[in-house]
Amino acid sequence: MATLTTDELIQIRRDLHRIPELALQEVKTHAYLLNVIQQMDQTHLEIMVPSELPTAIFVRVAGRNPQRTIGYRTDIDALPVEEATGLPFASTHPGKMHACGHDIHMTVALGILSYFSEHQPMDNLVFFFQPAEESENGGKLAYDLGLFSGQWRPDEFYGFHDNPDLPTGVIGCRNGTLFAGTTEVNIDVIGQSGHAAFPQNANDAVVAASALVMQAQTIISRSIDPIQSGVLTFGLMQGGTIRNVIAGSVRLEGTIRGLTQTMIETIDQRLTDICRGIELTYGVTVNLELNQGGYWPVENDPALTTRFIDYMQSNPAVQFQETAPAMTGEDFGFLLAKFPGTMFWLGVEDDSPLHAATFTPHEEAIQAGVDAMTGFLTMRMQEN
Repeated sequence: MATLTTDELIQIRRDLHRIPELALQEVKTHAYLLNVIQQMDQTHLEIMVPSELPTAIFVRVAGRNPQRTIGYRTDIDALPVEEATGLPFASTHPGKMHACGHDIHMTVALGILSYFSEHQPMDNLVFFFQPAEESENGGKLAYDLGLFSGQWRPDEFYGFHDNPDLPTGVIGCRNGTLFAGTTEVNIDVIGQSGHAAFPQNANDAVVAASALVMQAQTIISRSIDPIQSGVLTFGLMQGGTIRNVIAGSVRLEGTIRGLTQTMIETIDQRLTDICRGIELTYGVTVNLELNQGGYWPVENDPALTTRFIDYMQSNPAVQFQETAPAMTGEDFGFLLAKFPGTMFWLGVEDDSPLHAATFTPHEEAIQAGVDAMTGFLTMRMQEN
């Protein structure tokens, strides 16, 4: 099989778009990917499907004179979104859609892999087709299972996310943080219910929870450097049953976003301190649960990212744009905390945002992404 053509890549993207699957359920997607990979020249390829993470695929391309192993990651799962694009190749799975462009991500990865299956690279390459990016933090799962060991351990790691706000085919990147890290916040405030007319015989969880929310808003304004950015938002507050009964418990659910792991840990600690203070002040019990999992900030490695940006800026075939940090989350951040590397944007120019039911990325971006990365990786392998 020769290197995949542009038309073949577009057909692959459309095939994948038809069969979106949620985190850790990517059975059809896995089978489709494996079939495409197995049709490539296998001379320098080795495929691993880990039994511990059965919808993941690892592919190693043996280098002809390797100095390092370079990793490349793509995510493969979809979102619980009912598609409303009206495309002839729309999702055939009700309530599921590739609304975040992972079909584009997978197709670009296959294009890069196809190229290097026909043009043996200088260094070893490891491609990681990762399940469960949208939830269940598949990158962390793979790491914790020890799957990045031995010949499957990358010395450096690369990956991208499509971006509807950038023109089609534009490569966007920056040194430092590309994506914020995220932490889910769950808080239960437990007081004592009672009659609304006798507050002295109860302990109002609504009052305590309200104070907690207001105090928590001072974390960003008073504990975080104003030159940097952080977010603490409570999107859910539930408590009480009827107007004349004092609520004995309140549930709060929210999210923390931070541009560095240190910042997130600072916000976590300040929120923990405030919860303890609310317990003492209001005589309630406050149960705080912080769940970050693998959704760490995507912090690009300075040296590797400088090299990446220099290549993209100097290549006349590439349109490059330096981008600002985004407050959206991406679980590639966990892997970049374990292996140096770079994440970048690929412009797909669409009026609809990521996760929208009408998201329709421009397919012309696929070949642009393949060309940019095969060129960069070839250049990178020529360096010491």
